[in-house]
Amino acid sequence: MQDTSVKTEHHENHISRKNLVSSLLTGLIIGIFAGAPLGWFSHGIYARQRAAQVLLCRQQNFGLPEVQLQSRCGNVY
Repeated sequence: MQDTSVKTEHHENHISRKNLVSSLLTGLIIGIFAGAPLGWFSHGIYARQRAAQVLLCRQQNFGLPEVQLQSRCGNVY
């Protein structure tokens, strides 16, 4: 009979500080490049929606003085 012994090597995976910092920087860079366009896009949608709400409110309350319109409907900007 032939002896077939299997060697098991036990390697412990330690996270080094170098790997941790490089992973953090990589995630930060990817987050900036992915998050900036998403933020810009969502801000544009919100700004258009807010402007439409203010204009609709001003149209529904046509004839009121400007002070009352500002207090009731708010300002676009």
